[in-house]
Amino acid sequence: MRQGVKTDRPELVKAIGRLEPGDVLVVTRLDRLARSTRDLLNVIAAISDRGAGFKSLKDAWADTTSAHGRLMLTVLGGLAEFERELIRARTGEGGKRAKERGVRFGRPQANAASAPGSQRLAAGETQADVARTYNVDATTIGRLLGDRPFPGGASLAALQ
Repeated sequence: MRQGVKTDRPELVKAIGRLEPGDVLVVTRLDRLARSTRDLLNVIAAISDRGAGFKSLKDAWADTTSAHGRLMLTVLGGLAEFERELIRARTGEGGKRAKERGVRFGRPQANAASAPGSQRLAAGETQADVARTYNVDATTIGRLLGDRPFPGGASLAALQ
């Protein structure tokens, strides 16, 4: 979920869940129903999946019960998809340029062998004892020090 955009609205979900084929969900204005174009299209898709229609009293073009309204919403959906593709392309290009400049993405990988936990294991402590110290399961310690890489390249040092 993006910051400032609340899309998990339980009352809206309940209202859509109660729609039956042939029903029409009517709102006073579109901004009362959706916070973004993508959100609007998702809500309208959910309404359509129930076999129901949608109307906005203030925004006459937003009416899935008429052919003209469906056309307008289809065009709006196409524009939203186009905008998403532009954003994806721009962020991809920006990421590529950053990598060319040497920027590293993701969490830095740490060396498990240099972690204090590995030194304690080398000194004879059990995996269970070390795991209790870091408040993790003993199998986590085994994965961090074993042959299998731990997801994200984590190490014992990351648990501190």
